[in-house]
Amino acid sequence: MSDNAPEKSVERLFPFVVKSRAFIVGRDILARSKSNLHFILITTDISGSSREQILRDYMHYPVVQCYTEADLEEFFSVKGTKVIGFTKSGLAQSIYAELKPHRINKPAEIKKPRMDTKEQP
Repeated sequence: MSDNAPEKSVERLFPFVVKSRAFIVGRDILARSKSNLHFILITTDISGSSREQILRDYMHYPVVQCYTEADLEEFFSVKGTKVIGFTKSGLAQSIYAELKPHRINKPAEIKKPRMDTKEQP
């Protein structure tokens, strides 16, 4: 590949998300759809309290923050939306892989029991 080749942007995948309806809009619907959720996208212009609430409610899911409300309207044809969930799919995995540098919450740590001590009979 040449050095002058334009970088592919994740936005090229958004029309496929819209066509396949692989996204969830609305906090109530998001709350009911946790079992089908891959990751959450919040806008950069969301209020601080809403951001903290999303981080609390979805601590076990990746939360990425980028784009503005106007960008989401342009990409997904949704008005007044600052939070979008992406449903589990290969498409969502590809989008998340490209948006991963914008993740704002840390992955939940899974503590494993120590196995170095032997039980004596």
